[in-house]
Amino acid sequence: MELLVATAIGALTAAGIYMILRLRTFPVIIGMSLASYAVNVFLFASGRLAINAPPVLTDGIDTYVDPLPQALALTAIVISFGMTAVAVMLAVGSYLSADDDLINDPDVTDGARADNLSQTDGGAS
Repeated sequence: MELLVATAIGALTAAGIYMILRLRTFPVIIGMSLASYAVNVFLFASGRLAINAPPVLTDGIDTYVDPLPQALALTAIVISFGMTAVAVMLAVGSYLSADDDLINDPDVTDGARADNLSQTDGGAS
C-alpha cells in the first residue's frame, strides 16, 4: 500500500510540475491544483497508513492514526480551493482583456512569434 501511495504522490507531482511549466494560464492553474493534491496526499499519508484504525489513542488500542496530518490536509484543501478560485478569476480576467491566455515570457514567446511570422509570410519580415 505504501508503494501505491508513493507512486500516486510521484505521479501527481510530476504531472503538476509538467503543467506548471506550460505557457498558458489554465494549464498552470491545473498544475498548481495537481501539486496541491500531491501535498495533501503526502500530508495524509504521513499520519500512518492503517486500515480501520481510530484517529485518537484510547485505552486498549495499540494501533492508531495521528489526527494532526488529517487536520492539516483538511486545512490545505480549503486553502487550495480558495487559491484556485482566485487564480481562475485572475486568468479569466486576463483572457477577457487580452483575448489570449499566453503567458508573456519575452525569451520564449517573442522567438516563437518571430518564427511563426517568418513561416506565414514567406520569410519576409
